[in-house]
Amino acid sequence: MDIFEEKNAKPMLIAEMQEPFDSADYIYELKLDGERCLAYLDDSGVYLQNKRDFILNPRFPEFSDLHKNVKGRCILDGEITVLVDGKPDFSEVQRRAILSNPFKIKLLAEKYPASFTAFDLLYYQEKQVTNLPLMERKKILAQVVKENHLLSISRYIEEKGIDLYQAAASQELEGVVAKRKDSLYTMGKRSKDWIKFKNLKDDDFVILGYIEKENNVVSLILGQYQGSKMLYKGHVTMGVSQAEFKQVEKAKRVMPPFVPPRGNENAIWIHPDLVCTVKYMEITGKGGLRHPIYKALRDDKEPKDCIASVNDAAAALTLKEEDPPQ
Repeated sequence: MDIFEEKNAKPMLIAEMQEPFDSADYIYELKLDGERCLAYLDDSGVYLQNKRDFILNPRFPEFSDLHKNVKGRCILDGEITVLVDGKPDFSEVQRRAILSNPFKIKLLAEKYPASFTAFDLLYYQEKQVTNLPLMERKKILAQVVKENHLLSISRYIEEKGIDLYQAAASQELEGVVAKRKDSLYTMGKRSKDWIKFKNLKDDDFVILGYIEKENNVVSLILGQYQGSKMLYKGHVTMGVSQAEFKQVEKAKRVMPPFVPPRGNENAIWIHPDLVCTVKYMEITGKGGLRHPIYKALRDDKEPKDCIASVNDAAAALTLKEEDPPQ
């Protein structure tokens, strides 16, 4: 089976988060705050696919000639980012997801053009290369890509993971990924060969419903899975004028997935299909979010992949009794 022809490759995923460390067995790359994407490139054109197999070409017309910047048929694994004031802005990437008008997308692409940063290679010149060690794939990647303002290769450093993490934190960037040098590319699997050092505190949550508030805002009800069980994770405020709220508002109404916590008596519960990213200061001792800020909807992540930490079950039970909606 040829993964290029079938368009069925799956990105390798990060299995865990740790405190920063130094090791000669790893390389260290900046973790970019964008949308993960597999790019299938050859003479016939460009085919962009996210983690949920959504085709991204209509959202990013600026990438229509991306295939002209590689030296042969290949599949690149990378991140689509949009820079605002010199830093990746995830909300600008996700704005493309809620637009369907090609003219509006084109205007947005001209104002905030996206770029693709390639950090791995799955396929080159009729061969799948996922069974090669990471450093060999990196070497081939550097030979394949011809960089320009739209396409670049992720830079990395060796050994000094703590220094790179501290540099990322000082610039308020998302964090760093440590990758074992001899690791193979395991498609669609979470691997402990890739480790995340996260600086900015944010996480992804399933939207379970909302409560209508004053001043044209709603309080989104958040949840995460622990096994097959849905845990209540509190609330975050969202403006009803935001385009994303239209998707929340038109979602199918359902019964709540658990006994509604105090303060949610007037909630409108929806089918748990939508995922959003929320920034916050810290997780409280009761498992809630301190000073949460809504960031964006994301359609590149399955609700089942919004997983609570192993210590959240007891905290979530306490939260049900004492967390008022924001």
